Amino acid sequence: MIARPADSPPPVLVARDVAKSYAERPVLRGVSLALHAGERLALTGASGSGKSTLLNCLGGVDRPDSGSIRFRNVALETLDADGLTALRRRDIGTIFQFFHLLPTLTAAENVELPLQLNGVAPAERRDRVKALLERVGVAGRATALPAQLSGGEMQRVAIARALSHRPALLLADEPTGNLDSRHGAIILELLRELTDETGTALLLVTHSAAAARICHREIHLRDGQIGGQRDAD
Repeated sequence: MIARPADSPPPVLVARDVAKSYAERPVLRGVSLALHAGERLALTGASGSGKSTLLNCLGGVDRPDSGSIRFRNVALETLDADGLTALRRRDIGTIFQFFHLLPTLTAAENVELPLQLNGVAPAERRDRVKALLERVGVAGRATALPAQLSGGEMQRVAIARALSHRPALLLADEPTGNLDSRHGAIILELLRELTDETGTALLLVTHSAAAARICHREIHLRDGQIGGQRDAD
């Protein structure tokens, strides 16, 4: 794991005693954590341990049954559905295992979409999209549709899309789980470099020890509770 800077900035995200059940089955049982700007935190655990549920709660996609989640000192439980949508659109980027690119849009158009939704001017949108596609190494594929891209290329485009609106928080749900080891390693290094460059906080859900190693800390979930934590050596 990678050492965290000694002068950590204030937390971007703070969760306290977050609990969630489905059909009376507890999935999260009082999870607490904090994530700072520029910090990468790995969230590990067996399937069914609550990782994806926690990620959805922290990103405002799902609401916990109890507990508190504060994003930049805004309590998510005080926001209605429109407020949560606006917060996600403005401040949170998400990367999925299966890319989730819109199939009828080109690579450039997929990256541009969050900027359109946030009302960024056309000239700035073009500049940001061009710079990001170059940075993730797929500028030559800007006009390609997702079906014309390899898995590694699609994940690069997905990363560019997630960062295009310059979010404070990046949520990544098994971002290398659908890639072979070589392309997975490239994507992990790209995430490490980009979060260092932008100061974006990264919460990385993963089963991969290699993915956890790019992070400053690791939290292990077991049966919906934090079963262990590990800082960088």
